[in-house]
Amino acid sequence: MRLLKTGLHAHGDDKLELVERWGRDIPKYAILSHTWSRNPGDEVLFADVVNGTSGSKPAIVKLRKALERAARDGYDFLWVDTCCIDKTSSVELGEAINSMYQYYQNADKCYAFLADVANLDNGFGSSRWWRRGWTLQELLATKNVEFLSEDWRSLGSKAGLSTLIYGATGIDTEYLLGLRPIQHASVAKRMSWAADRETTREEDLAYCLMGIFDVNMFMLYGEGGKRAFLRLQEEIMKVSEDQSIFAWVASEDAEGDHRGMLADSPKDFKHAGSIVPYSELADYSLPSMTARGLHMTLPL
Repeated sequence: MRLLKTGLHAHGDDKLELVERWGRDIPKYAILSHTWSRNPGDEVLFADVVNGTSGSKPAIVKLRKALERAARDGYDFLWVDTCCIDKTSSVELGEAINSMYQYYQNADKCYAFLADVANLDNGFGSSRWWRRGWTLQELLATKNVEFLSEDWRSLGSKAGLSTLIYGATGIDTEYLLGLRPIQHASVAKRMSWAADRETTREEDLAYCLMGIFDVNMFMLYGEGGKRAFLRLQEEIMKVSEDQSIFAWVASEDAEGDHRGMLADSPKDFKHAGSIVPYSELADYSLPSMTARGLHMTLPL
């Protein structure tokens, strides 16, 4: 993985430096969770760091503040999705997206930057950060999350703010704080956590959930959100016996009068947050997709 060095900037050098580390050579690092600018071109990308043009990007301020914060907390390295991935390479992008949950899980600390929040009493629960698809796994994967305000002041930790976070997300504290593995939550419950979230590219609403369900998929941008979400459910069925994947109700904005056994979107699980897994059924085979449709065996 690529990492940004924090030390040079902390000593007054504005040059951004990326290093590559793999496997056991990956050092302790912090990681940034944020929402992209509404104009993605404002962000500091990998090419900007390589070409030395990062200083001309509006989001350089955000990046500098993140580096300063990490350096102040004793971290020599910081991972940021905007510039630590070469998104012009489809192979690298696919590998990074499939590894994203692990990147956040292995980080020593995650800074969750809420660019539209001044303080806890002013818009914390309505921040845009809570409605983005990718930030769901970023919230769950890293144990040590510190929330930062628009001016980079600390708002508190994930543990200290767990009640407020539950109010904003509906995620039970036991899963939020890692007291129980998220895999113990039903498929339907985990899907419900994403029901009100959005992504810029429609396919990403499926891709951003891979880590939460511990599956991998090829990235096929252009396939459409419905097809991507169908593939996600097919991958989940290969590794899970949890039949709550079928416990959904078509959302109000669903298209068409006829639906299959699988949902079109996480929105279809909006009201499935209370469903718990039940595994003491008679033997049955894992559901699978065939040329004729979904094949499954259920007890009577």
